[in-house]
Amino acid sequence: MLNLSPLMTAAPVVQLHVAAAMLALTLGPVALFRRRRDRLHKALGYLWIAAMACAALSSFWIHSIRLIGPFGPIHLLSLLTLASLGYGLRAAISGNIPAHRKTMQGLYFFGLALPGVFTLWPGRTMNRVLFDLAPMLAVPVMAILILALLWLGRKRRVQKAARGAAFPLHNPF
Repeated sequence: MLNLSPLMTAAPVVQLHVAAAMLALTLGPVALFRRRRDRLHKALGYLWIAAMACAALSSFWIHSIRLIGPFGPIHLLSLLTLASLGYGLRAAISGNIPAHRKTMQGLYFFGLALPGVFTLWPGRTMNRVLFDLAPMLAVPVMAILILALLWLGRKRRVQKAARGAAFPLHNPF
């Protein structure tokens, strides 16, 4: 059963972080995986970038795992996310669409979806929201989600390789 009280009583920066991450998670499939690259893609893409930037920036005021002063390993991911957002946007503006696509889709999986799975760890706010009555139930759910993400990534690599095999650059035989 969903229990929103841990989120509603969390610090405002945590609420902002969750809202931005949920918006980015929701917009991602539409903005990043549509076949058509039109005005809707561009508008949703800018909104997705803003949501990702907000989630990454807000993380600097969340200090649940401290390693160096108030900062932890997740803050390195936030820095990488911000740099990748800039790189991906610059790639699109300069017309390097393959780099733009690869960067933004990689950010969706490795900067948002995978870290999102780890927010379900017992004791964390999202664990209390989703698994309030059985916090350890999140562990197998996390395992299933990680396996699903790995499977999706493998499936995309296999599909991409199959497309490349249809038009080989050279024949080694």
